[in-house]
Parts: sequence; structure tokens; C-alpha cells
Amino acid sequence: MKRISAPLQKDQIKDLKPGEEVLLAGTVYTARDQAHKRMALALEKKEALPLELDGQVIFYCGPTPPGERVIGSCGPTTSSRMDPFTPAILRAGVKGLIGKGKRSPEVARAIKEKGAVYFIAPGGAGAYLSERVRQSRVVAFEGLGTEAIYMLEVEDFPLVVGIDSQGRDIYAKEEGEQ
Repeated sequence: MKRISAPLQKDQIKDLKPGEEVLLAGTVYTARDQAHKRMALALEKKEALPLELDGQVIFYCGPTPPGERVIGSCGPTTSSRMDPFTPAILRAGVKGLIGKGKRSPEVARAIKEKGAVYFIAPGGAGAYLSERVRQSRVVAFEGLGTEAIYMLEVEDFPLVVGIDSQGRDIYAKEEGEQ
């Protein structure tokens, strides 16, 4: 199992392959549907974003309020809901995406074009994943509540490569398309 750190560098992700397990450490940002809509609109209008996206990792997650830990449950949401916004987010510099489920062919092409990577987080394991979060704070769109953008510092965050930087897709591989 490889260990990688975020923000991501090309050298860290260029040799990853679909199905490969990794442990991520460093900074990731949560963003769900509403945060994506706002960021995509800002990019379309050429307005400044509330955070620098170059090399960053976006986690499709809306964490629950903290209990005994620094963050509540933080499982991945269905990635395909962010597909309409993902190519623009990748063009803005994002190098890693975390969610669950298949992506559209357009997203797979955009991942390849930008040399990024799509990671799959284990679904239904939000409480387990929250144990891997060391710090959490809201950094943008606080009014969106759980859909605000949170900065998370993670350690040994378990992921599986879903689409590698060459555009190879674990789901297509399973369906015999690659």
C-alpha cells in the first residue's frame, strides 16, 4: 500500500493504477453539490474562488457535526452528482477527487487531460473515516451548513484508485471496457 500526501504532486500520482490502495495524509477539502455549483459559477464568471485549488484534493463529503472527535461522520457521497462541475474544477488545478461510484466518460477524459486522479473512499464507513481526521474547520460557504467547504487534515486516510492519471477506470476495467 502506497502512502501519498496532499496537496498532490504529479510525481506522487503518475504511477498509481486503478484498484491500487493508498493511504493519504495532509490537507483535503470537502465540497458537495452546492459548493460545486458556487465554485463552477465563480469560475465561469472569472471570479476569485474562496480557496486556492492548485494541487488540492476535493472530497465529496458533507460531514456531520463533531461529537467526541474533531469531526462527525464523514463518508463519501455519490460522485456522479458532481460530474457536471468536475472538468471546470480540474481545469482550476485540482489534482485529486474523493468520492464513491462511477464517473462519466467526460470526467475520465478530464482527469487524463489534467493528470489528476479519482479516489474511491469506502462507502458506509463515515464513522471509521472520521477517526482519520486530525483537524477540521470551515473555510468557505459557511451558510451552506454541512455542505460548506471544510479543510480537513487527514492521516492514513484509506482510499482506492478509481481512475488513474492515464484515464484508466476501475469500473470500466470490471466491465471489460479496458
